[in-house]
Amino acid sequence: MSYTKFSNKKSVFAESRAQISVELIIVLAAVVAVVLVLVSQMQATSEEGSKKLKETSENVLKKIDDIK
Repeated sequence: MSYTKFSNKKSVFAESRAQISVELIIVLAAVVAVVLVLVSQMQATSEEGSKKLKETSENVLKKIDDIK
């Protein structure tokens, strides 16, 4: 009888650990998804900034050429 109680407690403990493990995997997957979204947004922002910088530098160089 005591062996059954012990094995049952062990099973509950193992299920609890498995549940924590599954929840941890879900949380990690959500964090990875958020990071991927942020990285893609940062890449888009940097591309836009690069275009603006290129346009501005071209305009500045044209104005310098006009001065000469």
